[in-house]
Order: sequence, then C-alpha cells, then structure tokens
Amino acid sequence: MGRVSILFAVLLMVSAISLVTARFQSRQLFVLTDRLENKARELDTDWRRLQLERAELARNARIDGAAREELEMDAATPGRTIYIKGKSTQMPSAPKTGGTP
Repeated sequence: MGRVSILFAVLLMVSAISLVTARFQSRQLFVLTDRLENKARELDTDWRRLQLERAELARNARIDGAAREELEMDAATPGRTIYIKGKSTQMPSAPKTGGTP
C-alpha cells in the first residue's frame, strides 16, 4: 500500500505542476492578446486619421490653391484661349452594294 500511496503522491504533484504551468501560460497568452488588441486599435485609429488626411489633400480647393500659389497658374479665360481650326476629316462613304431595292 505504501508504493501505491507514493505513486498517487507523485501523480498528484505532476498534476499540480501541470496545472500551475497551464495557468501561467494562459495568463501569458491573455496578456499578449490584450497587447495585440490594443495595437490593433492604435493601428485602426492611425488608418482612419490617414484616410482623413488623404481626403483633405485631395480636395479640389486645396489643389486649386496649390496650383495658384506654388505653380503660379491662373484660370483659363475665353480671351486667352487659342482655338485651332483644321480640316475636318470625313469618313469615306461605304461602297453601295449592287441590286435593286
């Protein structure tokens, strides 16, 4: 009976150590999951901020202002527009097919 008791005591110790190890790993994974979720939230916030910045940079008023200030461009007026007249090219008419209507 002494050997059976020692065997059960060893199995109990192994089981207890296994339980402690499993709980420790579970806590480590929970902490890692929490950190990754926080990082995901930060990245999502950054992505949304970048989308707003892109929309702001693409606005027509900003592009127009940059063209006028940085490139010194002006809007085209009818008086400054040059119209070029050229020959109009007409498509040759298709050959008529023989036969009576």
